[in-house]
Amino acid sequence: MIVRAARAIVLVLDSVGAGELPDAALYGDVGSNTLGNTSRAVGGLHLPNLGRLGLGNVTSIMGVPPQPEPTASWGRNAEASHGKDTTTGHWEMMGLRLDRPFPTYPHGFPPEMMRAFQRETGLGWLGNRPASGTQIIQELGDEHVRSGKPIVYTSADSVFQIAAHEDVMPIEELYRICAVARTRVCVGEHAVGRVIARPFIGPDSGGVYTRTHRRRDFALQPPEPTVLDILEGEGVRCFGIGKIGEIFAWRGICESPHSTDNMNGFDHLLERVSGAEPGLVFANLVDFDMVWGHRNDVVGYAGGLEAVDERVPELLGAMVEGDLLVVTADHGCDPTTASTDHSREYTPLIAKVKGVDRGVDLGTRPTFADVGETVADFYGLAGRCARGTSFLKEVRDA
Repeated sequence: MIVRAARAIVLVLDSVGAGELPDAALYGDVGSNTLGNTSRAVGGLHLPNLGRLGLGNVTSIMGVPPQPEPTASWGRNAEASHGKDTTTGHWEMMGLRLDRPFPTYPHGFPPEMMRAFQRETGLGWLGNRPASGTQIIQELGDEHVRSGKPIVYTSADSVFQIAAHEDVMPIEELYRICAVARTRVCVGEHAVGRVIARPFIGPDSGGVYTRTHRRRDFALQPPEPTVLDILEGEGVRCFGIGKIGEIFAWRGICESPHSTDNMNGFDHLLERVSGAEPGLVFANLVDFDMVWGHRNDVVGYAGGLEAVDERVPELLGAMVEGDLLVVTADHGCDPTTASTDHSREYTPLIAKVKGVDRGVDLGTRPTFADVGETVADFYGLAGRCARGTSFLKEVRDA
C-alpha cells in the first residue's frame, strides 16, 4: 500500500479538442470539434470509463452519452492566449498568457534566417516551406541521403523543424544543430515557439521513409515564472512525462522521461503515480497530435482514444485518497477536416479528487490557467500565480 501525501496529476491528451472557440474563424477552424467530429466519423466511440467521469457532458460525442451523475466534475477550457500551438497551450495551462502569438511562416523562412542557419551550422539545407512532416521526407528523403543536407520545414504552427536520416546524420548531431538553431537562428523577431528535431529511417521495401520516436523539442524559455517555477520554489517537485520537460525548457521540471508512444507514456504515468515520492505529475500523450491528428487519421485517432480509456481504471486505482486528477488538452487537431494543422478549440476538463465519487458542472473556464491555479491551490499556494481561478473547492465539495 502506498503511503505518501496526496498529489496532483495533470494528464494532457495532446490535441483532443472539444469544439470550436468563438474566434475559430480567425484561424480557419470553423466547424472543428476533434472529439465530436471524430466520434461521428467512425460511427461512435466506446469510452465507458471517461464517459462515467463526465466526458460526454463536455461536448456531444457519439457513443458517449451525457451522464446524469458523473463520478467526476466536468467542463471545458477556453484559450485566452492568441494561437493554437503546443507551447502556448501548455504555458497558459500553467499560468502564462501570451498576448502576441509566436511568429509563423506560411511562405517558408526568410532569407536572413536561412543564411544564419547555414552560417551557424556550416550546413546547407533542403525544403524551407510549410509541409507535412511525413510527406516532405518522402519528397526530399532521397536527395537528403545523397547530399547530407538536412530538411528544414515549418507548418501553420510556430515551429522550425529539422529532419534528418539517422544513418546520414547521427541523432546527437541532429540535436546539436537544433540547439544551434534555437539559440542562434530562431531568436529576436524570429523566436519561434519550438525548434523540433525530426529523425527518420528507411526507405523500407516499399520505398517509404518513416519518422522515429526520437523526436526532440527545443522550446523557448518561458518569459515569466509559471506555476511550475512557483511549486519548485516551495519545494514541490514536478515529474514530467513525455515532452513536458522540453515544452517548459526544463524550468520547474525534475524529470520528463521520453515516451515512445501513448501506451509507453501511460506506463510512465502509472509508475510515477504509484511511487511513494510526492509531487505534481504532469503528463502529455502526444500520439493524438503527432501520429493521428496531423495525418488526418480518423480511425487511428478514435482507436487511440479508446486505448487510453481502457487504462483509466489503472490510473484511478494507482491514486491514493485525496489525489487530484485533471484530464485536459492543449488545443485541437480535428482529423476530420481538410487541414492537417492544429484547430482553435475549447479543451475538455475532467477533474476528480480520489474519494469523491460525484461531480459538478465546472462550466466554461475563461482560461487554461484555471488548471494551473487549481494545482497551486492544491499545494497550498492559492493566489501565488493569480492568473486563473481555482476550481479545487468545487471538485472537493461536489
